[in-house]
Amino acid sequence: MLKKLLAAAAATLMMAGAALADPIEGFWQTEADDGAFAFVEVVPCGETYCGTIKRTFNADGEYESPNIGKMLLIEMAPQGGGEYKGNVWRPSNDKIYIGKVTIEGDVMKMRGCIAGGLLCSSQTWVRLQ
Repeated sequence: MLKKLLAAAAATLMMAGAALADPIEGFWQTEADDGAFAFVEVVPCGETYCGTIKRTFNADGEYESPNIGKMLLIEMAPQGGGEYKGNVWRPSNDKIYIGKVTIEGDVMKMRGCIAGGLLCSSQTWVRLQ
């Protein structure tokens, strides 16, 4: 009986932890950029969130990109209301941009800007289930 109670308590704690996770946390599929896209895992890094490339794909399917393990979302700080600010790395030109992310359900809208916001590019990512 004690084992069943402990198992139920552990399951409840695990479910509570998942329910308390920040909306940005999890696995996301990027939009295609220069013919390739990636699966990115977003996790806490200190008091901010960072997103690391876990898998990469092109027209031929999954491939071993040299970018696997590199950070795309860098120190995204929560701003409230599903918004985050930090930096974004774009692999295709190896540049880091001032980034802003907005989460709405299973959709992440991301903007990367330079020149104080005069030149921006955006992408829409979707959460992987």
